[in-house]
Parts: sequence; C-alpha cells; structure tokens
Amino acid sequence: MRQDISYVPFHERPLRRLPQLLLGLALYGFSLSMLVRAALGVNPWSVLYEGLAHRTPLGFGTISAVLGVLVLLLWIPLKQRPTFGTFANIAVLAVSSDLGLLALPDDLGLPARIGLLAGGVVLNGLSVAVYVGARFGPGPRDGLMTGAAALTGHSLRRVRTVIELTVLAAGWLLGGTVGAGTMVYAVAVGTVTQYFLPWSVYRRPRDAPRVSARAD
Repeated sequence: MRQDISYVPFHERPLRRLPQLLLGLALYGFSLSMLVRAALGVNPWSVLYEGLAHRTPLGFGTISAVLGVLVLLLWIPLKQRPTFGTFANIAVLAVSSDLGLLALPDDLGLPARIGLLAGGVVLNGLSVAVYVGARFGPGPRDGLMTGAAALTGHSLRRVRTVIELTVLAAGWLLGGTVGAGTMVYAVAVGTVTQYFLPWSVYRRPRDAPRVSARAD
C-alpha cells in the first residue's frame, strides 16, 4: 500500500511529529558515519562528502551542510520551496554525522567493518522512514530530485539515477570511497525504508463525521 508522505503544515501536531523528525535525522547522520567508518563503500552523496573532505580542511558534516545550502540554490530555477524539514535536514545531519565519526574508531578489522556496513544500511533505511514519515517536507537533495523531475517531465527514477551517478562520479574523482558497500546500499536501502515506512508515517486525523441536530 502506498503511503502518503506529502508535506503537512508545521502547526499540525508538532509535539507528535517534531521529535520524530529530529530523531530520524540524527539517526540518519549517525548511519552515514557508520558507513564511512566501515570503509567498504558509502552512498553516492557520502562519496562526494568524503572526497571533498580529503581535498579541503572542512569536516564531513560541515561539507554536508555547505552542499545542502548550495543545492538549495538550485531549487530557485526549479520553483521549489523549502520547508522547516529542509533546514532541519541540513543542520541535524551536519552535527550528528560529525559526532558519529568522533564516536566510532577508524582502525577496525574486517569483521567489525562488515558489521558496521550492515548495521549502517539498516539504520539508514529506518531513519529515512522515520524522518520522511514525519512529513515536514523534503531535504535539499530530495527536493532537487522532485523539482528536476517536474521541470523535465522525466520519471523520478530516471532523474534520481542521473543525479546519483553524477554525484558518485564526482566523489570518486575527488578520492571518495567507492566499493561493495556502495552497491549494497543502492540495492538494499530502498527495501529497508519501504519496510519501516508504514510504521513510521504520520497519519492525519480523520475528519470527525458531522452530526446535525434538528429541533422539533
């Protein structure tokens, strides 16, 4: 069954939805750190962040935030409008991914790295379901995809593939890690997200049935 993940205004049950958004984003940032420390290949955007981190004095999380802002500039010609969830995505991911890299050691053996890869992919898919399910609007990269699809008339799948391959190539050329984990992520994360989404998505309260009273 297809889940409704369209934007819901901030004022609608924020005390129910806001903690879910922040938790999902924090877990997402930490899952990116797990994939980086596994050193077996990360998702395309993380390949780009890692490559830029090798070439600049900026940290992984800071680069994530900077690119998030730059991607938002691309929203202007695409006529996309950012929401609260868009800016929360930039800020929380930057902090949680940097904290994750500080907390996780970088000299692990292969069994531990395989465990980090598997756990990172599962946690990543779960966290996407959690923060998308809060329905506060898309992050910068998701908005780029939907805006480009609307402008060009191409399918989301085709636009997403072109963006991901472009980002992956740029990150690889800059020295980012591309490996088996990149393929594992690409194949598995969508399935994991879809599995957890029905339990995570916020469902708007149904309108109460109208009861009319007639005075005799």
